[in-house]
Amino acid sequence: MPAPIDNTVLPAVGNANEVAQGRYAQERMLHWDKVACKMDARAGLGRAYHKRLAQIYQFQIPPGKRILEIGCGQGDLLAALEPERGVGIDFSGEMIQRAETRFPQLHFIQADVHTVDLDETFDVIILSDLVNDVWDVQQVFEQVARWSRPGTRLVLNFYSRLWGPPLTLARRLGLAKQQLAQNWLTVADIKNFLALTHFEVIRQWDEILLPLYIPLLSTLCNRFLVKVWPFQVAALTHFVVVRPVPDPHPPKEPPVVSVVVPARNEAGNIEAILSRIPEMGGGTEIVFVEGHSSDNTFEAIEKALEAHPERRCKLFRQTGKGKGDAVRLGFEQAEGDILMILDADMTVPPEVLPRFFEVLATGKGDFVNGVRLVYPMEKRAMRFWNLVGNKFFSLAFSWLLGQPIKDTLCGTKVLWKSEYEWIAKNRNYFGDFDPFGDFDLLFGAAKANLKIVEMPIRYGERTYGDTNIQRWKHGLVLLRMTSFAARRIKFV
Repeated sequence: MPAPIDNTVLPAVGNANEVAQGRYAQERMLHWDKVACKMDARAGLGRAYHKRLAQIYQFQIPPGKRILEIGCGQGDLLAALEPERGVGIDFSGEMIQRAETRFPQLHFIQADVHTVDLDETFDVIILSDLVNDVWDVQQVFEQVARWSRPGTRLVLNFYSRLWGPPLTLARRLGLAKQQLAQNWLTVADIKNFLALTHFEVIRQWDEILLPLYIPLLSTLCNRFLVKVWPFQVAALTHFVVVRPVPDPHPPKEPPVVSVVVPARNEAGNIEAILSRIPEMGGGTEIVFVEGHSSDNTFEAIEKALEAHPERRCKLFRQTGKGKGDAVRLGFEQAEGDILMILDADMTVPPEVLPRFFEVLATGKGDFVNGVRLVYPMEKRAMRFWNLVGNKFFSLAFSWLLGQPIKDTLCGTKVLWKSEYEWIAKNRNYFGDFDPFGDFDLLFGAAKANLKIVEMPIRYGERTYGDTNIQRWKHGLVLLRMTSFAARRIKFV
C-alpha cells in the first residue's frame, strides 16, 4: 500500500471553498489533539457510552474481517472487533500516536479522509460518530465507495438531533467531551447522501437511551426499552447498515443453481417436479432429500431419475427429522453457486424459480424470500389459522430483524452458497431447534446483514397428499423460537 497522504495542514490557498475547508479541518485537528491529551488524565463519563457502542458493533461484525474505521480515535473500537486486518484513519496526530502505541497489531494512518488514498478494499467500513463532524459527507461516502466491493458493509452511527440540547448542556457542565459545531444530520439526510453515492440501506435502528452507567437501569434502558415504542424515539444514536448498489449486469460466468427438494409422502408429485423445474444460469442441479415417507416417495424418485437422464440430479435419504434437517442435508450435498428450496408439494410453482435466480444474479438482493400473502390464494391453499399464524409471524419478524418480512414460512428461499456456509458455521448462536428451516435461514441472513428481498408468488392448492405441518404443535415451537430470537437478535 502506498504511503498515506499527510493532511495535517491543508492548503491555505485556492478557491474560497478550499480555504474554508482547510480552516475547518485545521480547527478540528487542533481540537481533537487537545481532547486526546485530556483523555490521558481522565476517561470521562463517556466510557459507558463507548463500551455500549463496542458491544453493538461486535454483534454486527464478527471477528476476522478486514475492517477500516474512519475517525478511529485511539483505536479502541477497531481493536475490540478483532479484525484479520484493521486499518484506522484519523486526522488527529495525538490520537494516532496513542492508537499505534496501544494496538501495534493494527495499522493507523494520520490523514484527512476527504483526500487520503488507499489501494485496498475492506469487508466492513465503520464511521462511528463521524458524519456529524466532517466537512463534506457526500465526499466522504464517495471515498468509502472506492474502498468497497460488492460484499462490503458500511456500518455507521451518529447522534440524534433530539440530543443536541442535552449534549450541549452536558459539555458546559464538564460531563462530556467538548465538540465544535456539528452537522446534526437526520436519518433521512444520511439516506439521501447514501443514495447520491450509490449505496443502499439494508436496515436502520436506534440505540442507547441512557449513556451513563447506572447498575440495572442502564441494562433496562439500553437493551430493552430503547427497542420499543415510544422509548426508541428518545434514543441517543442512529445506526445504519449499508451496502453498495450492485452492478445490474449479470456475471460473465453464469452461476450454477442447486434446487433442493425435501420430499415426504410426495410420490405423486415427483415426475412433475422433474419436468417443471426450469434450467437456470450455468446449469440446474436438482437435489432430492426423501424424509421417512409412508408411501413410495423414494422409489418414485429413483424411477423418475432413471427416466430423465438429461437432468442433473442427486437423491439422498434423510437420517434426521423435519424439513429443516432435510434442507441442511441437501445444501451440504449441493454443488451449485446458488441454493434454492422448492417444496415437493409444488404449491409454489417451479416455473417462478428463474425470478428468484435473477434477483441474486443481478445483485438486487443477497437472500430472496418467497411471499404467498400478496396475491389471492386458491380456496384450499392455506387453512384459516395457518394464515393467521403467518400474518402474526410476519409482523414479529419484521420487528425482530429490522427488514420487512411479509411471509416467514413460505418454503421457497434462495441464497448464495457462500452466504449459507457462513450461516451454517454460526448456527449455534441461535440454536438448532427449527423443524422447518425457515427461521434458521432468516435469522442467519439478518445476523449476516444480508439484503433480504421478497418475491411475491401465487400460492396454489395441493394436487397430491396432505400437509406435513401440525398446526398447533408446530405453532408453539415457532412461538418459542421467536421468543428466543428476540433475546439473541433484538435485545442484545
